[in-house]
Amino acid sequence: MPQSFAQLDPGLGLLRHVALLAEGGAADPDELDLLARQIEAGFLLDVAPDNVWPECSRGLMGVAPGRMLHYLHEIGALEQILPEVDALYGVPQIAAGPAGVDLGLLIEAALDDAARIGAPLSVRFALLTKDVGKSDSPREHLPAHYRHIERGEPRLLALAERLGVPPDCRDLALQALHECERAQKVSRMRAGSLAMLLERNGAFDAPARFDLFINVCACDYRAYPGRSGAAWPKARLIEAARLACLELDAPPRDIEALREARAAAVALALSSCGES
Repeated sequence: MPQSFAQLDPGLGLLRHVALLAEGGAADPDELDLLARQIEAGFLLDVAPDNVWPECSRGLMGVAPGRMLHYLHEIGALEQILPEVDALYGVPQIAAGPAGVDLGLLIEAALDDAARIGAPLSVRFALLTKDVGKSDSPREHLPAHYRHIERGEPRLLALAERLGVPPDCRDLALQALHECERAQKVSRMRAGSLAMLLERNGAFDAPARFDLFINVCACDYRAYPGRSGAAWPKARLIEAARLACLELDAPPRDIEALREARAAAVALALSSCGES
């Protein structure tokens, strides 16, 4: 892959230019219009997908990845390089208001929050792609997205394969696709369900992976209007439950007995946190 900006393929140079524009703040509308015309002229048509990923990852790790995504969508480039994500713009997501919130804008805000906390690439890619199954949810159910996980998993896998996304990024995105919404609802879970959520997501045997997952959930929470910079309320409950499980005296070796003991410990921890 060429290292010099001047040596880049014109299409790849355009992608890098958009990322640099995003880092510089608000872009000149005339410049965005010029970039849109270049997209219409076919600058990206001959770019191999596996050459797109280095530029995407570079932009995702910038200081304003959400703004970069916004510009890519605005000029028509996102539709060509990440159509699964571009299709989320204009799709409502359940929020406090009756009309819901535009999923594309939520992803932008989540990415910028990830940049604010210095999150690694895997967290940012998970935030970018975990909702790809929601673009074609039945309109009569909106802003709910029934069965989006079943639709989203093959899309996410195909996207990752097409771009040559590293396995750690792909795997965390799949984890977020399956588990993030469950984590956002822990106050309504039974203790056993919360203990199983901890187990599935690596709280006991893969703490580094679990911490990345928690970062995804927290950035996802703060993407909603009025929550910028706020603490994720569920984090306190999840951490209390995790510690309660880790502090079990002589935990059983039998897996079912261990799960029962963890559920009991979680129930006690939730009670002390004021949760039912």
